[in-house]
Amino acid sequence: MTDTGPRVVPANEYRRVRWKNGLGWTREIIREPEADDWNWRVSIAEIEKDAAFSAFPGIERELVLLRGNGLRLRFADGEVRELHPPHDRLRFAGERALVGELLDGPTHDFNLMWRRDAVAAELQHRPLVGPMLFFTEPDTTWAIHLLAGQARFDAASALPPLEAGDTAILQGENERRRFLLEGGGELLAIKLTRL
Repeated sequence: MTDTGPRVVPANEYRRVRWKNGLGWTREIIREPEADDWNWRVSIAEIEKDAAFSAFPGIERELVLLRGNGLRLRFADGEVRELHPPHDRLRFAGERALVGELLDGPTHDFNLMWRRDAVAAELQHRPLVGPMLFFTEPDTTWAIHLLAGQARFDAASALPPLEAGDTAILQGENERRRFLLEGGGELLAIKLTRL
């Protein structure tokens, strides 16, 4: 993992960029490292019309419906899956050809991508009720995306509070670290471990 230390990326600082295939837009939250050959990337895809998804050879993907009335994923091999509110999700290989079809209006979809030969990733959808602990190691990073509510880290972390839509990146800075998060709402917690 690139060791840039813990930080909060406010929702209004996400970078709006074109999809790789040019057929849509995504708001990129973070890529590690910053180079084009990143090991992992977190973004929010804005799907405004039916469109083919970009191909990402060697990449695993997990998509979570954030907003909208649903999305149908029609794979070229014949498999069809639907994501429904509130937060249906699907993990699939980035090489698979597919078209995203809107069920009833535009959607926003949380998009986690990771290079399968470099990183192991685990995405959890959790309510935030009371304190949650996250531990980082030199080879482990957490990305915490607040779906709803408000949250605050303990004073030792020196991080600003999280508002709905913000993302915290927790990295260990070459040592094991503990982060205590408290608040109310719900979140996506993504654990990324370097292989």
